[in-house]
Amino acid sequence: MQIHYGTLELNTVSTDAVVLLVTAAHLDGPKTDFEKQVYGAARAQKFSAKPGEVAAFPTFGLIPAPHVFLIGTGNDDHLRRAAGAAGYKARELGLKSLAIFGAPEGENAAEIIATGLAAGNYRFDKYRASKDRKAKLETVHIAGTANSGAQRGLKLAEARNLTRDLVNAPPAEVYPESLAAVCESLASDTLTVTIWDADKIKSEGMGGITAVGQGSSNPARFVHMHYKPKGNARKSIALVGKGVTFDAGGLSIKSSGGMQTMRCDMAGAGAVVGAMKAVSLLQPDVEVHGIIGCVENMCGANSYKLGDILDMYNGKQVEIHNTDAEGRLVMADCLTYGDKLGADAIVDLATLTGACVVALGDYYSGLFTNAEQVAGGLSSAAAVSGEGLWRMPLPDFYKPMLKAEWGHFKNVGGRAAGSITAALFLSEFVEQTPWAHIDIAGPAFLDKTFRHLTCGGTGAMVETLYRWIESK
Repeated sequence: MQIHYGTLELNTVSTDAVVLLVTAAHLDGPKTDFEKQVYGAARAQKFSAKPGEVAAFPTFGLIPAPHVFLIGTGNDDHLRRAAGAAGYKARELGLKSLAIFGAPEGENAAEIIATGLAAGNYRFDKYRASKDRKAKLETVHIAGTANSGAQRGLKLAEARNLTRDLVNAPPAEVYPESLAAVCESLASDTLTVTIWDADKIKSEGMGGITAVGQGSSNPARFVHMHYKPKGNARKSIALVGKGVTFDAGGLSIKSSGGMQTMRCDMAGAGAVVGAMKAVSLLQPDVEVHGIIGCVENMCGANSYKLGDILDMYNGKQVEIHNTDAEGRLVMADCLTYGDKLGADAIVDLATLTGACVVALGDYYSGLFTNAEQVAGGLSSAAAVSGEGLWRMPLPDFYKPMLKAEWGHFKNVGGRAAGSITAALFLSEFVEQTPWAHIDIAGPAFLDKTFRHLTCGGTGAMVETLYRWIESK
């Protein structure tokens, strides 16, 4: 998609559609003859200019564009929803070009519009017949002057859409080796990629990744992406992502319905890959490590078993009480590795618990941390990015729920406070680095359209991670 800012005239623009961004006040204010007709038709349809609300009409030849969309807007979040709605509507109609009027001035607004348009226009349709694919937006003209913000927004959208593609792809396409290959494709003069195969993972003592991956015919991979800016780095950040490319539950097997969308269980790793893509494109002066453990959690003759005691990378032993609580085992070894890098902060992301979905639904990710500065920075970045992030408690007095009979602790703490005990489990593998855990189980994958996001992978937290990194 290309976005161009400049002078536009409603009576001469010849795009596939015109978008008028409006508030409730616009509906009663002074307007051109064309706007009077469109606004009147919108009021007749009970259009009230709520954020993201769309009223679509043909223009009947009154202006060169064949379609006009009135879309409600307001503050920054409303603007993002309005831009997303424009992108969504354009894809539904297969439109290739838009002209947007009424956009606020400024680079920040331009960035918001660009990310919103790209998010709404996204579809994962590579497996559909060509005749069933709707055209993507190719060109957007916006009345105003803020083009550099738009270009930055498009780069963030490119990174986020990479994550969405990875999460949406079928497990026959995205498996440990192929996910590692995508990471390798990001390598550049500022970004190096190190990949360990299953033998190296085992010989290094990563018992969690080894155990979870050993039941699959697709062997595990461990990936360390490392971005170093060309100048001096102000800070160093480590990101860790859960890369379970398909989760059948292991011997604690899921139901058929429960595993139908379990290709999305690598969304944490996908978010890290997307964030590293954004870092590569936008080149912040912050050193960034991206660490992911890539496995399939399958049922096989060699699957790890309930009652097994795993020797983890940090030397602790974990007693297995549920093989479907596998993500935390993979994350634990990755966190131990990340903790040794001497970073200023480490953040992990995972579709870790159904309990977090029950608590926070499909919009909010759960934030677990006792590092106040990290919590504040991530929360601020999420607010700017328009992503829901809700801080959850992390009390030590729940740790006894993880007490094991033979190992240091077990890998589940029971039904109560499931997302909290999962986070407490992870905290045992970070000893020296300020750390936060983000449970993205709800927002990472949608079963139905939500606002301007179509069903499937959302790229949750990619924009938040990048903005947090940049703010360090």
